[in-house]
Amino acid sequence: MSSMTKPIVVFDLDGTLVDTAPDLLDSLNHCLSQSGMEKVDPTALRRFVGHGGRVMIERAFEAQKKQLSPEQLDWLVGLFLEHYGAHMPGRSELFIGAAEAMDRLAADGYTLAVCTNKFETLSVKLLTELGHADRFAAICGGDTFSFRKPDPRHLTETILRAGGDPGHAVMIGDSRTDIDTAKAAGIPVVAVDFGYTDLPVHTFEPSRVISHFDELTVDMTKGLIMAAAL
Repeated sequence: MSSMTKPIVVFDLDGTLVDTAPDLLDSLNHCLSQSGMEKVDPTALRRFVGHGGRVMIERAFEAQKKQLSPEQLDWLVGLFLEHYGAHMPGRSELFIGAAEAMDRLAADGYTLAVCTNKFETLSVKLLTELGHADRFAAICGGDTFSFRKPDPRHLTETILRAGGDPGHAVMIGDSRTDIDTAKAAGIPVVAVDFGYTDLPVHTFEPSRVISHFDELTVDMTKGLIMAAAL
């Protein structure tokens, strides 16, 4: 790649960079308690965490065979977001090795950014509370633009906002949404296999699959960018 072009790595947030499942499930159970329902088994709904509070609430009601009106769903989503935001960062934390991987990339001249469907204010607050917001040249959420993943513009506009070039970028994600977004943008994508997905990430055919952030090396990232440019 040109020495004048600073490469960029863009991370998804929930299930990729940060394990937010404990707090999101706590907020879900708060909503269910307010509705007079049973709390959920965390393992049963963990795979739906990456789809957001609305989907989690819908799945919980389906699992308990309870009716859910649109008005009740809207009220519960608001309650969910209020509870989640008020208790942030709670038990959420970076996945093991993530900080070291970002250190390696930054030391080699990579710009870092976040592209997530989580609301921007919650994303910035979470990373700020965890002490990592300053690492990123851009943190773009699901409401930052008028489009969101899997629309490829969410990724490409995040890259541009961070001062990067989509032709010298790699996406890191944990779901089909992330993989489809990167593919549509023509950007190589590394999938972590420890995130929130209902099917194994290799079935969505990312460029690479890793099981630990130790595997996110500078050499691999450079190789993916160079291969995409051929």
